[in-house]
Amino acid sequence: MHLVRHTPFLKAVLWHSITAFGGPNGHYGMMLKTFVHQRKDITENELVDFVSFCNMLPGASSTQTLTLIGYKRGGIPLAILTLIIWITPACLLMGGLSFLLDYFSDQSINTKIFHFIQPMAIAFIAFSAFRIFKIAVNNTITRVVMVVAAIATFLYFKTPWVFPALLVMAGIATNFSDKRIPQKEVPPKQIKWGNLLIFLALFGIAGYFSETSTKNNWPNHKAFNVFESHYRFGSLVFGGGDVLMPLMYEQYVVRPTTQRIIDSKRDVLKMEQQDFLTGSGIVRAIPGPVFSIGAFTGGMVLRGDNTFFSQALGCFLGGIGIFLPSALLVLFFFPVWHNLKKYAVIYRSLEGINAAVVGIMIGATIFLINATLVNEIWHNSRIGWLDVAVVITTFSLLQFTKIRAPFIVLACLLLGLVYSFS
Repeated sequence: MHLVRHTPFLKAVLWHSITAFGGPNGHYGMMLKTFVHQRKDITENELVDFVSFCNMLPGASSTQTLTLIGYKRGGIPLAILTLIIWITPACLLMGGLSFLLDYFSDQSINTKIFHFIQPMAIAFIAFSAFRIFKIAVNNTITRVVMVVAAIATFLYFKTPWVFPALLVMAGIATNFSDKRIPQKEVPPKQIKWGNLLIFLALFGIAGYFSETSTKNNWPNHKAFNVFESHYRFGSLVFGGGDVLMPLMYEQYVVRPTTQRIIDSKRDVLKMEQQDFLTGSGIVRAIPGPVFSIGAFTGGMVLRGDNTFFSQALGCFLGGIGIFLPSALLVLFFFPVWHNLKKYAVIYRSLEGINAAVVGIMIGATIFLINATLVNEIWHNSRIGWLDVAVVITTFSLLQFTKIRAPFIVLACLLLGLVYSFS
């Protein structure tokens, strides 16, 4: 394959990686604007399909969705390049932060420049929900699924399993009737599950070397520990960064201080509470995937070795470890998923799953508006109403103009810069 012909696409991915704020839901709106409406790399239906599929997998869902866009356009080689370009800027920033914490405190960072990024991200989520609604919600059952998913998302937004649970229940709900989508096609060939063994083998090997190196006190055992712990997070976390953060906090901040670990005298990975909170705050203020915090935590837990190489290795292993499962799962399972869709029962499930995705986006939009804009208006009417204006203006620009997403982000950053001097 001649990757050179995909240079414009990879440039678009790079632009996306340095301007995509707002977490997964915000990223979807930007993908819709950039890769569907402007570049036409995929259709709206394909994006809905990708988002639905990735939300059922553990790991970084927006990373998996973008990887699939590259896969659809140029196969596995382009998918891998897409993934690397997407995660590199954020991982470099977060890895660099692990070095910079020695030189400045989090109090010195003026975060006002990022103030209008959140209302902008809310507008991107609302835009994405509005556009996908017209495709995914077109009958009574999908409307019911959408409303239930929106209410459940609003009420249980911070509950880890609410999103996969909603998708599973939605898929079941639209299978109660076979009148809309009867089974007409010949069932596809037998599915080959062999590729799954690679993912499971890496999981087992990483765990074995991590435990063995710690028990035998190998000189570089912490490097094995870093890769294993981050690979485990990337393999098992559903619900994105909001679920990942508390799990990492327990692993690196709480666990090392427990009596059991102290009594065992194990040399485990650990971080200071303030350092972790600083990283978890900064990662939400930079563009790119929230899972890039793996580069930060990997560097921080190896910073105690007092060598530049060890800390840089920790950044690399943390970043690779946390994103590798997402890539393996999505690239190995998507062909299986594509094959499974030939069954009417799966196709009917997709009908409900896609409607649930719309409901989740609507619920997320309402939750974020209630948690941020309403609070801002209540306590600071001037800046609160300015946030509302940013939401309305961003949505209008996305819906009625051809202005590219990166320029909207830059405009909000400039507005934040002006605000930071006020």
